[in-house]
Amino acid sequence: MITGQQLRDAFISGANNITNHKQEVDELNVFPVPDGDTGTNMSMTISAAARELERLEEPSVSLAADTAAAALLRGARGNSGVILSLLFRGFSKGLKEKQEANGAEIAEAFAIGVQSAYKAVMKPTEGTILTVARVASEKAAELVHETNDAVEIFDCLLREAEEALKTTPELLPVLKKAGVVDAGGKGLVFILEGMCSVIKDGSIIEAKSAAPAKKQEAAKVNAAAEYDGEITFTYCTEFIVNKSKDAKSPVALRAYLESIGDSAVVVEDDDIIKVHVHTDNPGNAIQEGLKYGYLTNMKIDNMRVQHETKAYEAHQEAEDNTYQPVDPERPYGFVAVAAGKGLHSLFSDLGVDHVVSGGQTMNPSTEDILSAIHATPAETVFVLPNNKNIIMAAEQAAKLADRRVCVLQTRTVPQGLTAMLAFDPDISYTDNRVNMTNAFADVQTGLVTFAARDSDYDGHSIKQGEILALENGKLAFTERDLTKAVYKLIKSLIKRDSSFVTVIYGSDVSDAQAEAAYETISAKFGDSVEINLINGGQPVYYYIISVE
Repeated sequence: MITGQQLRDAFISGANNITNHKQEVDELNVFPVPDGDTGTNMSMTISAAARELERLEEPSVSLAADTAAAALLRGARGNSGVILSLLFRGFSKGLKEKQEANGAEIAEAFAIGVQSAYKAVMKPTEGTILTVARVASEKAAELVHETNDAVEIFDCLLREAEEALKTTPELLPVLKKAGVVDAGGKGLVFILEGMCSVIKDGSIIEAKSAAPAKKQEAAKVNAAAEYDGEITFTYCTEFIVNKSKDAKSPVALRAYLESIGDSAVVVEDDDIIKVHVHTDNPGNAIQEGLKYGYLTNMKIDNMRVQHETKAYEAHQEAEDNTYQPVDPERPYGFVAVAAGKGLHSLFSDLGVDHVVSGGQTMNPSTEDILSAIHATPAETVFVLPNNKNIIMAAEQAAKLADRRVCVLQTRTVPQGLTAMLAFDPDISYTDNRVNMTNAFADVQTGLVTFAARDSDYDGHSIKQGEILALENGKLAFTERDLTKAVYKLIKSLIKRDSSFVTVIYGSDVSDAQAEAAYETISAKFGDSVEINLINGGQPVYYYIISVE
């Protein structure tokens, strides 16, 4: 039998373990755009439960499981976090009103959790966290015929989850091609590993404290840590040149780097040249470095995105609990999710009551969305997630709300904006839901961003820092010139019946750059479509393009 105290400690240990390994899980993301946040989402989701569980003293198994499930549900972030919360919500149902639990009860509760998670996903994909959980559950159910020992059942869950994780690349070709296992499945294994440490060995895995900042040599500076002021150039570019036999003095290299950026550091010894520079053109710096030998240890960080993310996290912390619940006073209200001052203002101008900060790499929790819903003085609240990885959290918030909520499954900001434009206060709720859904379904969305790492994806050989163009969520092409990327993407998106093109530029694009791109686009397409340029201020995406 396991006690409630053991289960409580097991959840805390699992939360600490995934938190300790969240970066490892984040890096398993196979898509090269900067959205590797599975580990972060799962860590933040279960850590919400750990905080609540730490307040319990000598709970029953039922109370420990219920407390964890409730906190997980409200703290769920991203699809991986929501699936995790549903898994343990079902688990808690299987342990209802139990003081302690034996092996059979643990196995049955986990099976109920797996069923709950599968039911919540419209089209379950095998080779993901769902597969890892299901296979582990099935093996545990088989073991019940041999033993009723809860410790052995938990050990089986972990062991079989690890084995199932190894099979995920065979079930999902994209994983196999990238040479990685499923990120969500890996996160679940870390959580079960932490739980087993308590159940088997009586030891809570402690959360590792962040390493204290160390003084680094100039050539090893990290962009995120070094810069909190105004950022002049976007990319912190670092590499080592292994000098060729006829390599010249790197004085000319330093001079060139200073001409295309700032914070240039060039350190030489007999065999190598260490290079560090802030620039808008990392490719040019790399090409110049190749004149002196072959390169290793290449690293490109987008300082603006890192700074924006850091600022967002600080903003979120400061904004915690700022939403105050209000009673409904009017028929309709709106909540949208978006990142960037310009986009916040745009949604507000269109009638959105509350814009929850979030989007790519920064998924708000179920609780964040729920708080915004309850702070909206309306009988019916339409929610616009504007990102595919936020839809599930919004749907969970809708189930917890004290008023009618309609989650429109907008996957991009342009879809959300178009849905708002289609709203008519003089028609029924049902007609609005249909009209708004039909309107955003016709929107073509283009995104221009950068490659977070080297990748061989969908037939494209991609280098870190390269410009990526996405057409309706799919990688269309790579580019080195930002304006050319915008032009080519719009050209691909425009159809014969297209009338409007909206170009929303982000925080990494200056007004001058945006105006230059606008002039190029207008010269090419201005006679056939109406073109609008908007400063969205969004992180991650240089441009968000809407074609209707």
